[in-house]
Amino acid sequence: MARAATAKAGAARRHAPANDGDAEEYGSLPDLYTRLESSAAGLTSAEAATRLREYGPNRLRAEEGTHPLAILFRQFRSPMTLILLVAVALSYGLGETEQALIVGFIVVASAGLGFYQEYRASNAVAALRKRIAATSMVLRDGTVQKLPSHELVPGDVVALNAGALVAADAVLMKADTLYADEASLTGESLPVTKAAVAEAMKAGPDNIVHMGTTIRSGDGMALVVTTGNRTAFGQIATSMSRLEPETSFAAGTRRFGLLMTQVMLVMVTLMLAANVLLGRPVLDSLLFAAALAVGITPELLPAIVSVTLSQGAKHLTAKGVLVRRLVAIENLGAMDVLCTDKTGTLTQGNVRLDSAVDADGKASEETLRWAFVNASLQGAMPNPLDEAIIVAGASLDTHDAKRLAELPYDFERRRLSVLAATADGTTLICKGAVGSILPACITYRADGADHELTAARLKTEEARLAAWSQKGLRVLAVATKPMGDSKACALADESGLALVGYLLFADPLKAGAADAVAALKRHGIKLKILSGDNRFVAAYVGEAVGLSHLRVVSGEELAGLTSRSLQRRVTQADIFAEVTPAQKEAIISALRHNGRTVGYLGDGINDGPALRAADIGISVDSAVDAAKAAADVLLLERDLNVLLDGVVAGRTAFGNTLKYIAITISANLGNMVSMAIASLFLPFLPMLATQILLNNLLSDLPMLTISTDRVDSELLARPRHWDLRSLLRGMVGFGLLSSIFDALTFVTLLLVFHANAPLFQTGWFIESLLTELAIVAVMRSQRRLFSSMPSGLLIGTSLAVAAVTLALPYSPLADMIGFVPLPAPMLLAIAAIVIAYVAASEFAKRRIGVLRPGVHAR
Repeated sequence: MARAATAKAGAARRHAPANDGDAEEYGSLPDLYTRLESSAAGLTSAEAATRLREYGPNRLRAEEGTHPLAILFRQFRSPMTLILLVAVALSYGLGETEQALIVGFIVVASAGLGFYQEYRASNAVAALRKRIAATSMVLRDGTVQKLPSHELVPGDVVALNAGALVAADAVLMKADTLYADEASLTGESLPVTKAAVAEAMKAGPDNIVHMGTTIRSGDGMALVVTTGNRTAFGQIATSMSRLEPETSFAAGTRRFGLLMTQVMLVMVTLMLAANVLLGRPVLDSLLFAAALAVGITPELLPAIVSVTLSQGAKHLTAKGVLVRRLVAIENLGAMDVLCTDKTGTLTQGNVRLDSAVDADGKASEETLRWAFVNASLQGAMPNPLDEAIIVAGASLDTHDAKRLAELPYDFERRRLSVLAATADGTTLICKGAVGSILPACITYRADGADHELTAARLKTEEARLAAWSQKGLRVLAVATKPMGDSKACALADESGLALVGYLLFADPLKAGAADAVAALKRHGIKLKILSGDNRFVAAYVGEAVGLSHLRVVSGEELAGLTSRSLQRRVTQADIFAEVTPAQKEAIISALRHNGRTVGYLGDGINDGPALRAADIGISVDSAVDAAKAAADVLLLERDLNVLLDGVVAGRTAFGNTLKYIAITISANLGNMVSMAIASLFLPFLPMLATQILLNNLLSDLPMLTISTDRVDSELLARPRHWDLRSLLRGMVGFGLLSSIFDALTFVTLLLVFHANAPLFQTGWFIESLLTELAIVAVMRSQRRLFSSMPSGLLIGTSLAVAAVTLALPYSPLADMIGFVPLPAPMLLAIAAIVIAYVAASEFAKRRIGVLRPGVHAR
């Protein structure tokens, strides 16, 4: 065994580059091939499988424990549960075997329920994660295969192309005009040029691509040298204890859990001290105090949350929405602002080239030919505009033009240039936004000749652009420049250009886009367009879909604004045009700072920062890898109606979780406080510890089906958030009401029926449990009791538990639990108290209003 461990460690040292990813120590390609026991042909599947066992999956960190034992362990983390287990051990040691067995059984049964629900939910989530796992193109067994990125190992050879998300640290073996976006690693917004390492040279920073970065343009092949936490990105993440941002749902759950823990500790301390001072046995007092604390605690909250969210995720999957982060479902439901580009969301996304014209606006084959050469030779990821150009110019003779170099598109320059060898000589062909191309031009081409581009002519061109854009046409400009014998080009070469003409693209509005925007508005979600297009096109689309504010704010207006000024400006308009990716991110951050819950829908390479900045990042299944990796939710179809289904599912999940908490706490608090007070005045315990725990277990059973319950339409119509103040108000209000009826029960049992200890405990057990079941039907909705019916499963479970409760005093288990049969008059009196309690709760809920719609507090 020691030899096996030594061999494994030796293999790890052989396959790992020195210093775990230090670029200066990577060495040359031959050195790396030797060290990694690999080659330009990559690995075989068998060798890769062996290394995967050695290194583990290529992930930054393991997902939160989903192993059955980890889930089971979580069920026993509660301090009160641990106290009960200690008490069980003490009872057994002191010879109280029967009591120990009963309490132990109930504790284990309760933990088993939580385990079953969480384990089932975790399996559902694992299935979803497999469906949306990131993939890489890997050279295995001599062929390029599409494999899950977590299966990459040192020594693998991966193929990279524009739009790909780099899944490991790797040295470039081949590179063709390859640019990488390293913003996620360095914060640098501009793409960085990458080149293949020379055969005999050591690899340097320019030859290495890192996990978490994106290929902006070009393509190449790279040798994987480090994976997982050993990568540069992984080391940063580990040293900073990088965590996903806490959602408002998670924050609310954490604050509520902290509050309940404080209540538990106070209650168990006071009750233990009081009962010991009253001369009762210490062990019985400890069990009673711990049982009270457990009774007031919603110990199934983790299981309820997991089940409710996983049910929501499964429902969303059926609707065409895949959830990458389960807790993001609540943010989806809480979203009140949706930011999106217009293309593919409000428009059809089927861009077609309407016409190619010269600088005078006349049809021009020359403009189309130069545009076709630029689009067909550029090495960036295919986009709808270039694809439309290629389709339109497929029959043109381009005289076998060849690419010599390229300046890839970026959102600062807003243009793309290709240096090409053509029949006209070496030419720089520049294509991009009109506002970016015109300032770089000194002449324009018309009637076969070049003319000076004067200030007056510029105004003519700008007016023509405005006229086209106001019709909803997207316009690109094409310009050229002879480059002599140059074999390379630089940004400085994008000057002194000759304007050739314009490309006019049509992208009609989606049928029903205005209806979808109106539906979002009815659900309390404001749509904001964040577009790189010019202001006229953005305004045209905004007006067509019925946005309320047609004032358009341009990226130029946003430049230089202070944070406070930006926070004011984002509330004044719904359309932002000619904005850069950095400005999109700033707009989203400003909206969040204003207290809004912001969703962002994007699918491009540069949408990553905005997706990460939003409360809920939304992308589509056809998006680039970088966008999908940054998103919380993926849409199988880019449709606002599909997204609205996701919003409703998120609100349903949150609504049902809130029901469980509000109902459980409100019902339990009154009973437990009543029991604590009664224990100080009665000559016996009002309920034995085993009876308290059994009561808690039985009352939790219907709550396990709460995820199947219906949520009233008015609760789905507005975004809702955690509101601890409202929960506390309900807890106190309904708790007080419950205590009043508990007192009525005590008086009835003691003064009317002169109940002894077993009869009192049995009667109150039945009354408290029946009122807890009844309050579920009352508090689950703000509507009248019979105008909003629970789900069939919730009704069936509640009735079954009620039947078991009434049967227990007459069952063979009665003696073991400490129950005795109740006389018929006492049962009738208890039934009358339960009915009166339901009527009083029905009246009170409209004034306390725990589940009122429109709760919006962060």
